[in-house]
Amino acid sequence: MAAHLTAYERHAPDPRVVERSLAGSRQAVFWLEDAGATARFPELTASTTADLTIVGGGYLGLWAAVHAKRRDPGRRVVLLESHTIGWAASGRNGGFCEASLTHGEDNGRSRWPEEHDVLERLGRTNLEGFEADVRDLGLACEWERTGMLSVAVEEHQLDCLQDEPTRAGTHRLDAAQVRAEIDSPLFLGGSYDADDTALVHPARLALELARVAADLGVEVHEHSAATALRRTSSPAGSGVEVHTDRAVVTSAHVVLATNVFPSLLRRNRLMTVPVYDYVLMTEPLTDEQLASIGWAGRQGLGDLANQFHYSRLTRDGRVLWGGYDAVYPAGGTVAARHEDRPDTHARLASHFLATFPQLEDVRFSHRWAGAIDTCTQFTAFYGLTHGGRVAHAAGFTGLGVGATRFAAEVLLDLLAGEETERTRLRMVRERPLPFPPEPLASAGINLTRWSLDRADHREGRRNAFLRPLDAAGLGFDS
Repeated sequence: MAAHLTAYERHAPDPRVVERSLAGSRQAVFWLEDAGATARFPELTASTTADLTIVGGGYLGLWAAVHAKRRDPGRRVVLLESHTIGWAASGRNGGFCEASLTHGEDNGRSRWPEEHDVLERLGRTNLEGFEADVRDLGLACEWERTGMLSVAVEEHQLDCLQDEPTRAGTHRLDAAQVRAEIDSPLFLGGSYDADDTALVHPARLALELARVAADLGVEVHEHSAATALRRTSSPAGSGVEVHTDRAVVTSAHVVLATNVFPSLLRRNRLMTVPVYDYVLMTEPLTDEQLASIGWAGRQGLGDLANQFHYSRLTRDGRVLWGGYDAVYPAGGTVAARHEDRPDTHARLASHFLATFPQLEDVRFSHRWAGAIDTCTQFTAFYGLTHGGRVAHAAGFTGLGVGATRFAAEVLLDLLAGEETERTRLRMVRERPLPFPPEPLASAGINLTRWSLDRADHREGRRNAFLRPLDAAGLGFDS
């Protein structure tokens, strides 16, 4: 079957229009700038003791800190962040907070079919709890329960929509109905899930969680990178030392919430790989520009391709546009140099303008990237080490905004030695397969990415490399 151009390529704008749209953009994270994200907490300079030490000042570590103090206000909790609160994935993502704990229904059904109904219920309960926390804790994070519009931009994607079971709260839409919601000549049909997605300002969420944690008595330290874990014992009992360059925190328990960065646990070094995701943000749309595309419902937006786009509106009327290229850097390194990728940002701009030709005069103000922690089951895995004193979770694969809140509760349950509905889950008890070491990881991941792109150019047909991966649960289709 011959390859064909995708809708984004068939309707590509003049390259000069793309170049003009990016001419004034800066390589900077809009969310972090908008929130005024700077250092707010002191560096750890003197050794200390705690009941619980948390390594990582992103969503997982912050939720763990907040929930730990809510469970036991007298517990002494120390949180260590290597840079500033929310500076990495937590402050760079699209701000989609979803109910799914399993990276979508298909992934959950295929891996844990006997737990599907429980996982769906727990995911919705978690989203409701998140909304309640936003209200009760006064989290000024621009929470909007908007729902999600998923659109087909190719004929074969309409077939996928027909094959999907219709759930409560989800509505199928034809082309006219989709375009009445968000107007693009590329949209052929879609589905709208009104209940299971909210939008947040991701950087403000991180900063607000840190504020609440500090108000509850958590000792937060920025620019305090943890460098090692060591077991220790004393007449008072066993514990764990968390070392930084300048000090040591000794505590009974530790939560590791380091996301995409190399784990302090050697056993987890091959459990995740970094995949870079790229994003554009427009200048605020005028009233006339916004009217030309509709979007009065402010829903989250995503397409149904293997290499998919996601998009949303901000509080001040900008459009965020991200996704498509998911780049694994050579050697699996996490470094700032991977964030500047002009070809990818130009491709994003071209696809945006193909989707919304009525916005050809729009300019992009910001362009950035962030590293996603991907694991082979495409959703978080959990574990305990050091005789049950160190709990860890990672591998959220781009769906961590909501799932980290659930994961924090899991880790605290595990450290407490509690058997709960959460800790009984096979999803929590089992570890996924690790990635192979380099250079095999680079070869396999890049071949997978090439194959997914090829499928998008061949009406969704997956090749002889992807089909065995799908059968083994290692293929990626999100």
